Amino acid sequence: MPANPGPLTPDDLDSAVQVSLDALREVPADAWDGDPASLDWTRWETVEHMCNALMLYAVQFGPKKPPMDGNVPFARAGRRPAAPSTMIRADTAAGPEGLLQVLESCAALTVAMARVTSPDARAYHVYGASDPEGFAAMGAVEMLLHTYDLIEGLGIPYAPPAGVCARVLYRLFPDAPADEPPWPTLLWATGRADLPGRPRVTDWRWDGTPR
Repeated sequence: MPANPGPLTPDDLDSAVQVSLDALREVPADAWDGDPASLDWTRWETVEHMCNALMLYAVQFGPKKPPMDGNVPFARAGRRPAAPSTMIRADTAAGPEGLLQVLESCAALTVAMARVTSPDARAYHVYGASDPEGFAAMGAVEMLLHTYDLIEGLGIPYAPPAGVCARVLYRLFPDAPADEPPWPTLLWATGRADLPGRPRVTDWRWDGTPR
């Protein structure tokens, strides 16, 4: 288990959001309809998936009695059969700048709910009920890892904060090694990269269980 780096905070999620947005703003305009090498969705669709996840994490704590048997039942649909099913879509007429505004707005709601929700609150997640810190950590994973997917091969500089990555690992990946740098370890734990002397991860999921 990684050494305890302290709790993951709403500020950590906000930091993950901002570093990711900085990178995504560098994606060429003509690349948004293309498929990243590691995904079956277009870059545009992948960002809409990120929006959907972040919005979902925020609204789970919206009801005074958060649901424990399923997600808040927003209607969802995909842009095409192979696209992700989402409750959030960006107006394509607004272009990539508008798409990233939608992403930033959804992320801001998750940050805000993590700030104002009691740490004792619990809400449903498919991997098990979690708390506001857990949902903030999940939001950070969505931002950091999918941004990596989206910019891979485009030559865009990207260096997520080590402290944020360490706190995400401690919160969601308790079996991750503690003797490697946090960002490469997070890539390894989610099946995206190798770590020296360790087998490649091919099947993974996080553990949102409150600590």
